[in-house]
Amino acid sequence: MTDKFDKEPADADPSAVASKDGGALPPEAIKAIPVRHYGRWVSGVVVLALVALLVNAFATAEKIQWQAVGDYVFDETVLAGAGRTLLISVLAMVMGVVLGVILAVMRLSKNPVTSWVAWVYIWFFRGTPVYVQLLLWFNLALIFPVLNLGPIYKDEMVDVMTPFMAALLGLGLNEAAYMAEICRAGLMAVDEGQTEAAHALGMSHGKTLRRIVIPQAMRVIVPPTGNEFINMLKTSSLVYAVTYNELLRATSTIGSTSYAVMEMLFVACIWYLVMTSVFSVFQYYLERHYARGSTRNLPATPWQKIKANMLGLGRERGAGA
Repeated sequence: MTDKFDKEPADADPSAVASKDGGALPPEAIKAIPVRHYGRWVSGVVVLALVALLVNAFATAEKIQWQAVGDYVFDETVLAGAGRTLLISVLAMVMGVVLGVILAVMRLSKNPVTSWVAWVYIWFFRGTPVYVQLLLWFNLALIFPVLNLGPIYKDEMVDVMTPFMAALLGLGLNEAAYMAEICRAGLMAVDEGQTEAAHALGMSHGKTLRRIVIPQAMRVIVPPTGNEFINMLKTSSLVYAVTYNELLRATSTIGSTSYAVMEMLFVACIWYLVMTSVFSVFQYYLERHYARGSTRNLPATPWQKIKANMLGLGRERGAGA
């Protein structure tokens, strides 16, 4: 007499539980209990408390007239100063980018003279403060009283080296040294095989640089260039030393006459934040544009993120109903 054993089928689910009527019940859903991070809550409360104390200290300061901040934000003098800040920043950045590309090509040149000259230029302008360079340009008439270019141009240096010209040269030439290193890094990031292939097709060195190397290097050059321009907007406040009437000088002049020194500094901060925020958005889309050739899935834009979050909330509400 043999014992009879109930044999389960090979494809039976081991996690299934037999019911009273012999049927298989589905396994119970696993309830995951998240770990509570009390440290995060404590640190969050501490940070919020410190922020609240800081805001309260500024809000209740008796010597700060917050109404004056609102009155002077759109003042004509302040708006003119912000426009000059934007103008000098854009022009200095254009000068820095153009000279930076030229210096980067000179640094990578096999000609020892051009490579050495570019290295000395970068070494000097990166090694001395922008403030000192601005003062050197502004006081250049002490060394060269007359600017004499022969039959082309001749004039007194004090008439040539205006506050605007001193600010432009001081910021632009200093920026060129940093842009040269950024451009050089971008050019060196392109694989040498690209250049060799272009030369094998009969392309000249200049054409290879314009058509093959620089377009691929832009993906590496653009992000730090955007950061440099945003930094330029803030560095432009140093031209206060050469009496150029930009945003900081305009607000300081109003503050000294109206005795609202701190209030006008807050006005300057507001406009600097507005300009840097706007150009940060432009930088984001520019980086996204040049990332198309190297990234399969481009990062979502701010509007796409908002749209996705709204759709996600709508689905959750529909599921809850």
